Amino acid sequence: MSSSLSSRSPSPSITDGNTAWLDRGFAWVLQAVALASIGVLLWMGWVIFKSAAPAIQAFGLGFLSRQEWDVNQLQFGALTYIYGTLVSSFIALLFAVPVGITVAIVTSEKFLPAVVRSLLGFLVELIASIPSVIIGFWGIFVLIPFMKPIQLWLHQQFGWIPFFSTETFGPSLLVAGTILAVMILPTIAAISRDVMTSIPQELRTASMSLGATRWEMIFTILLPASASGIVGAVILALGRALGETMAVTMVIGNSDQVSLSLLDASNTIPAILANQFPEALDELHIGALMYLALILFALTLIVNIIATVLVKIVSFKR
Repeated sequence: MSSSLSSRSPSPSITDGNTAWLDRGFAWVLQAVALASIGVLLWMGWVIFKSAAPAIQAFGLGFLSRQEWDVNQLQFGALTYIYGTLVSSFIALLFAVPVGITVAIVTSEKFLPAVVRSLLGFLVELIASIPSVIIGFWGIFVLIPFMKPIQLWLHQQFGWIPFFSTETFGPSLLVAGTILAVMILPTIAAISRDVMTSIPQELRTASMSLGATRWEMIFTILLPASASGIVGAVILALGRALGETMAVTMVIGNSDQVSLSLLDASNTIPAILANQFPEALDELHIGALMYLALILFALTLIVNIIATVLVKIVSFKR
């Protein structure tokens, strides 16, 4: 009887052998894709570096601290654009992070009916699908007129603070940061909501069964447990803000100056690349623009490295 059963059973060696070959093949494909991604990244970096070589040779690291940008005299510096890129992105995070986390909490917890929560989440995510040039037009015709009296009030009431020391004419760093906040809000809200909804319901129930209120549960259980995901969402949003081009170009004023006042017009690396690269003819001018692109490339890499480190640190503390 036992011999007949054993003769009918499938051969484990054949099945295991096929599975092993599939596993190895899948692992090789994944390794090849990963190496190809690294190769493309290095290739892009090399192409940008090679194109930026004339400006690197002419200006060196002093390019980072130079403010002058004169196409006719072929004198170039990156300080204005680095400053505008970093400050506008910081303003965007300052506005978008609290709003995005609040939206994530409201749409993941039962503060509102399920239909309203779904509709609110859908509307926030819908912003991400709007082309940046359309948001730029909205910024010109809606956001700038709306914010102009606010900026004038800030100057009148807080003009003694360097950040509001100048009178605005409309486009400014503050407007650029605000429009960036609108654009990165869906990233922060959607990822944070997904992280919060993945937290086991048992943790919420256990916390509230011990006497915690809903808000105490949110601040002591939900947010700490979601911290790594929220940090990742914020860093991804920062990467989007650093590289945004059209919408910022249309509302920042495109002024080549470094000013502490957020009410002044300014410029960013993506904006100057979009404005001048199509018309750049001189090799040194093209090299200076590519040097700016290399700086932006390095900034985004640094941001992603910091994101990875922060997520690991936060996850380790948990």
